[in-house]
Amino acid sequence: MNPNEASAHCEDQSSADDPMDEWLFLSTDSAVRPGSEVSGENLETEDRGPLKTRLISVWNSVKYGWSLKHKSKFSKSSAVIMFGQTYELRDHDERENFRRSFAAALWLTYRRGFPQLAGGSLTSDSGWGCVLRTGQMLLAQGLILHQVPPGCTRCVGYHAVKDDLDLLAICPTAGAQRGLDAKEGPNKMGRNLSLDSLMNRSKEVPLRRVVSWFADCPTAPFGIHKLVELGKSSGKKAGDWYGPSIVAHILRKAVAASAHLPDLVVYVAQDCTVYLGDVRKLCERAPPQSWKAVIILVPVRLGGQDLNPSYVTCVKKLLGLQCCIGIIGGKPKHSLFFVGFQDDHVLYLDPHYCQPTVDVTRENFPLESFHCKYPRKMAFCRMDPSCTIGFYAKGQKDFESLCTDVNEALSISAETYPMFIFAEGNGQEEELGGTNVVQNNITYIQRKNERRRVDTSNSMDEFVLL
Repeated sequence: MNPNEASAHCEDQSSADDPMDEWLFLSTDSAVRPGSEVSGENLETEDRGPLKTRLISVWNSVKYGWSLKHKSKFSKSSAVIMFGQTYELRDHDERENFRRSFAAALWLTYRRGFPQLAGGSLTSDSGWGCVLRTGQMLLAQGLILHQVPPGCTRCVGYHAVKDDLDLLAICPTAGAQRGLDAKEGPNKMGRNLSLDSLMNRSKEVPLRRVVSWFADCPTAPFGIHKLVELGKSSGKKAGDWYGPSIVAHILRKAVAASAHLPDLVVYVAQDCTVYLGDVRKLCERAPPQSWKAVIILVPVRLGGQDLNPSYVTCVKKLLGLQCCIGIIGGKPKHSLFFVGFQDDHVLYLDPHYCQPTVDVTRENFPLESFHCKYPRKMAFCRMDPSCTIGFYAKGQKDFESLCTDVNEALSISAETYPMFIFAEGNGQEEELGGTNVVQNNITYIQRKNERRRVDTSNSMDEFVLL
């Protein structure tokens, strides 16, 4: 999962004259628990000895730990856009609102120590499951809008990471946990909850329900086990590399198979086209029932080998819409969940932190590891051109507003080639199965009646959708 070296220099191309704020950066505590990172090649699912697995984990931790020392600086002179909201960082209250809003987003990362995945002995998705994790984060953002009352996630998420800070400060060392020189004291519980956090326990209920749906166990409707199982029809198995478009179809199947969300559907665009007739067919219900809510996923490719710069402004416009729930994107072979931007840098949540599996069956299970308090960003020029854009509409009126707002944003790229379009009517019934997956890494892109060959071997996805 090495970044694209050819464009690595772009990330540091920021103005030195702008006043920079360094209040958001990765702490040394985070570096103690880094995620695992390996090459983008598919991992074999053959049985591994415990020693070999541990050595690989240690090596990946050291390798990825270096990147945690990099600070993401945010300019006070420019606004930050995240999930359709604007935050002026020059204002103290706005900075605090940004902190709270970012911490409220669900952060789903690599996990280790969960039950074995079907078809092998893997008990971790470290090194191969990052696109599945970013897909989970996009779906989770849609489910939060669909299930959790407004305002609940901000206070719960903020206090969850605040308590985590207290936990890091008072938890005993590894030696003390083994009974070596352990000291008894008022904080022997190892957790110091604030008064506000205790008062917000009731508000955590709907959020905990959503988090439990992404648990790393076979029974969770959107957990890693279920997604891997659904990926088999697309020719994928545990340990394989999943592209953003395949993950979009896996999420559609997962929501359709779940009994928890009878009033929500997922629609995946075909050939960069959202067919309005297909969406209406999915959402309409007989009176007096109202329209079903819908999550629209649009797999696109914004260039050949690298991102076409002409699409950057359009991507910004889409990220600035309140109906946009994020982008499954990243750097080549390194998936990230894009949630916003500042100037020419895209804001993201990174799934490449390998954490222990959380038992969500416990009452008041800890939420700390599902929230991130350190925003990260990278230059748009490092963005992999293959991605999936997500939108959410609560009902029919919201869907009509979505079409209007998204079409207006897309009009910016209409002079070159639109990222995707809305069309009346119905598309062809298409099921993304194993027989339909392109097996090679060569495809063709149509530009102004000229067909040219493009090598996508370093890309996140296996094929181009146009």
